[in-house]
Amino acid sequence: DDPKLFLVQTPHFFLNPDPLERNLRTFETMPSENEMFYGIIQRGLDKWNAAFFCGSAAVLRRTALNEAGGFSGLSITEDCETALALHSRGWNSVYVDKPLIAGLQPATFASFIGQRSRWAQGMMQILRFRFPLFKRGLSVPQRLCYMSSMLFWLFPFPRTIFLFAPLFYLFFDLEIFTASGGEFLGYTLAYMLVNLMMQNYLYGSFRWPWISELYEYVQSVHLLPAVISVMLNPTKPTFKVTAKDESIRESRLSEISRPFFVIFAVLFVAFLMSIYRFYSEPYKADVTFVVGGWNLLNLLIAGCALGVVSERSERAASRRVTVKRRCTFIIDGREYPSTLENVSANGARVQVFGLEPDLATGARCQLRFTPYGAHYEEALPVDVRNVENLGSVSAVGCRFMPEVARHHSLVADLIFANSNQWSDFQVSRRYNPGLFRGPLWFLGIALYQTSRGLLYFARSLGGGRKGETTS
Repeated sequence: DDPKLFLVQTPHFFLNPDPLERNLRTFETMPSENEMFYGIIQRGLDKWNAAFFCGSAAVLRRTALNEAGGFSGLSITEDCETALALHSRGWNSVYVDKPLIAGLQPATFASFIGQRSRWAQGMMQILRFRFPLFKRGLSVPQRLCYMSSMLFWLFPFPRTIFLFAPLFYLFFDLEIFTASGGEFLGYTLAYMLVNLMMQNYLYGSFRWPWISELYEYVQSVHLLPAVISVMLNPTKPTFKVTAKDESIRESRLSEISRPFFVIFAVLFVAFLMSIYRFYSEPYKADVTFVVGGWNLLNLLIAGCALGVVSERSERAASRRVTVKRRCTFIIDGREYPSTLENVSANGARVQVFGLEPDLATGARCQLRFTPYGAHYEEALPVDVRNVENLGSVSAVGCRFMPEVARHHSLVADLIFANSNQWSDFQVSRRYNPGLFRGPLWFLGIALYQTSRGLLYFARSLGGGRKGETTS
């Protein structure tokens, strides 16, 4: 209906957890990091006709791209840069808040940091070369929206300052603020509580307490030098494709984990120093208490990050998608009512009712089901990999054995055709743990992940055992 519409953007939905979700085991219980952006921020940008292209999960108008000379390529985040150029030419965008495709995100922490470094450097390049605040053709709200999206990537600077500021007092007795303990409690702590209450009220179901702090900390350690480098030399960064379909065969520390253990050690020594100063300098006890508490909070976040960089092993050869879909299991002409439990590109797990217990591994069978949008059933050949008897139900692990092109289409139908399952999965994770339970949950997971990270570190010093997995 809108001839000036150049973009329809939909959310990114991922079949696999990011390294933080996988290593902390929060993928199925906690809202994903990108749901804050796609569930709230992009909707807000859309109100001001400023929702931008995110590289995939979108449809673009070829006429608009031709008018602008194709995709912009001055920065390494050509998607956002292209949207900025087209918005400035009077074209419009629309954001549809429903996941319609599914993809993969980086599985290893190193690839995750590489991807975020590219985003941060690309946004700094756009800020340097295109500077949206003075970009001709943009409305005032669009200028502010684009500036906000780009200035966000300066978070490594304040994050680093807040991480190391307490150390200057605890180690060198440098005064980092001028206030008594009572003044701190009356002003700063009150502000922090009100801030937490506002966050919880506005988007408590999309971002849990302290999770933003953790995500920003684990990125800041490596993003800070990346952002500084692009500021010094804006043309230096080059585009590198992010590795996606990776697997981790054995539990190990990430190859870029060393700085996190060094920072944790420094913060732990500072924690001991705060205890010493609290008793040796009682006349400064209120200030030491405040700064020591600040350092302790940093220590908890840094300890939780040790679990993030301690990579858990993954045994699965491909990503599995949970489905609930009726089908018929056919073997030797006999048919059994069944339900598909999960599927991947290679196979499926099927709950078969009334199956005879002597089903042999390697037996050739068929799964018969109705593809989405069709009015008749089709059969997909499989062979049996394993069988688990659960009383009246047998859980059968199958491997797809496609023989013609249509069989590959049926596999794709099982995995990707029903986008409602992705929306349902997102909604199932969107609940608000609250102002009290949320911080307590984070405290518990931080203590556990600290111990797990230190255990991985100790095993790495001892050489470890190949193939060893850790809970």
